[in-house]
Amino acid sequence: MRYIKELKEGDRISDIYMIKQKNSATTKNGKPYDNVILQDKTGTIDAKNWEPNSPATDEFDVHDYVEIVGEVSSFNGALQVNIKRARRCSEGEYDASDYLPVSQYDIEDMYKELTGFVDSVLEPHLNRLLCILFKEDEEFIKRFKMSSAAKSVHHSFVGGLLQHTLAVTKLCDFYCLRYEKLNRDLLITAALCHDIAKTKELSLYPDNDYTDSGNFLGHIVMGVEMVDRAIHGTKDRPGIDGFPDVLENELKHCILSHHGEFEFGSPKKPAIMEAVALNFADNTDAKLQIFTELLDSENSPGWLGFKKMLDSNVIATRMS
Repeated sequence: MRYIKELKEGDRISDIYMIKQKNSATTKNGKPYDNVILQDKTGTIDAKNWEPNSPATDEFDVHDYVEIVGEVSSFNGALQVNIKRARRCSEGEYDASDYLPVSQYDIEDMYKELTGFVDSVLEPHLNRLLCILFKEDEEFIKRFKMSSAAKSVHHSFVGGLLQHTLAVTKLCDFYCLRYEKLNRDLLITAALCHDIAKTKELSLYPDNDYTDSGNFLGHIVMGVEMVDRAIHGTKDRPGIDGFPDVLENELKHCILSHHGEFEFGSPKKPAIMEAVALNFADNTDAKLQIFTELLDSENSPGWLGFKKMLDSNVIATRMS
């Protein structure tokens, strides 16, 4: 199989890809065509089906697996596939794991390491909160393991939320070794909980798109709501007796401020040391993952141009 990451201008392809998006359109002359996005585990590529009613093209829809015969060209600096033939494939002709981007790390191993951090939190109210979420809520646990951390910016793959959360927690744990005034139990709890509502903000793969709740509220607000329900209980589960008000507010503040600045979506700016540490850990892992994925996608050394998410003109390798 030729993965999308390997394609270059001039290539001829005859491989199976998953249909991520499909939209019908018409040319200026009124001729119908389809805009298509093909996906495999290495990424996506735009495609055009200029003859959607051709006998050589099967009817297909979003999430179908389709054998695409076509040519790779370049348009406005981006690769795209001109589809010549398309055949909708049956189950058994493809391996779904080739089409969904997945963390390079074992999901169960990561989750076991994460629950080790849960056990390391000694403050009883915070520990109970973490156990409710990460040890007892089976529906949440299943979704947390499979969710991505973003639609496209960083950790946009199955297991991405888990990988990101674990990395942020490890960074916070390191900070606690260096800065003794940090409240480790609070910071580790905040790190584990800071993105829990990504499980509600984004749909699971293969869609990996914003939900209605995600568009209306966002993961920061919904994350605070989830923590509030865990602390105060629901009709199906009692709350955590005696949870200190100040501790509750500090934890919620860390979640509310973990993006650091209003312009980045934080309702509050960090006001306590733990919130500052969480913001730096979150930003560090996000930016370094963005750079990692950028380098993985580039085959040639040298300057790569201005990258908005890094706010800089970046280089793939050091030039001699």
